[in-house]
Amino acid sequence: MSEDRSSNEQKSWLNKLTQAFAHEPKNRKELLEVLRDAHQNNLLDSEALAIVEGAIQVADLQVRDIMVPRSQMISIKAEQTPQDFLPSIIESAHSRFPVFGDNLDDVLGILLAKDLLPLILQGNQDSFNLTDLLRPVTFVPESKRLNVLLREFRANHNHMAVVIDEYGGVAGLVTIEDVLEQIVGDIEDEHDVEEDSYIKPLPSGDFLIKALTPIEHFNDSFDSDFDDSDFDTVGGLVMSAFGRLPKRNEVTIIGDYRFRVINADSRRVHLLRLTPISH
Repeated sequence: MSEDRSSNEQKSWLNKLTQAFAHEPKNRKELLEVLRDAHQNNLLDSEALAIVEGAIQVADLQVRDIMVPRSQMISIKAEQTPQDFLPSIIESAHSRFPVFGDNLDDVLGILLAKDLLPLILQGNQDSFNLTDLLRPVTFVPESKRLNVLLREFRANHNHMAVVIDEYGGVAGLVTIEDVLEQIVGDIEDEHDVEEDSYIKPLPSGDFLIKALTPIEHFNDSFDSDFDDSDFDTVGGLVMSAFGRLPKRNEVTIIGDYRFRVINADSRRVHLLRLTPISH
């Protein structure tokens, strides 16, 4: 009897869901409400909902929101010898590196770490010419929407792009992994250094802050004095200020800082943009 009732309830909800989409949600907010209702009724699990929300909300983000800023780029100078740049490549464990000429604004191409294998196997470094190994570089503006960038990455089979500012100078770089993380969450690997990635400065003077950043680490970084007796992380502090789970692009001010929610799902906040408030 209970199974019949459960089956009927599920069919009833499926009918409601079908009707909701049949009338087409008028905006993104209504669409997300339908999806969250589906999650509440066990028609969509938490992981699936988070991915769908991320895919929908990624259109609101621009390259400048997630790029690796110029100051943190691991790059290679064209004039360097293998002895000069190989230690950096090995230490970073990245697979792609921008190669520069006279300065950081003179991008010559992208070096794939795998293209260095013949050099290691043959051991003939005397005739080595780094520029012979370079792949074409893709440039994108800071303002490009992430959903557009992801489509271009897929169409052109690129995995990395150099970000340029409004004056044509290099502002940073962005990878397809950076974009996908906004949809499916952090893609951790054995080379990720958790603490070093908590806070990323942006060229504008703002900062990207992971919600899991310990308050103690935040205080040390910004010489602030937020209390960590009730909350361990910046995400907990921000959620307390809202008094609820905030949605993307919502803003709150705590002390001398403005926090904007960059990435959040139905369970927690993932990424914040911090703007110091001048007095």
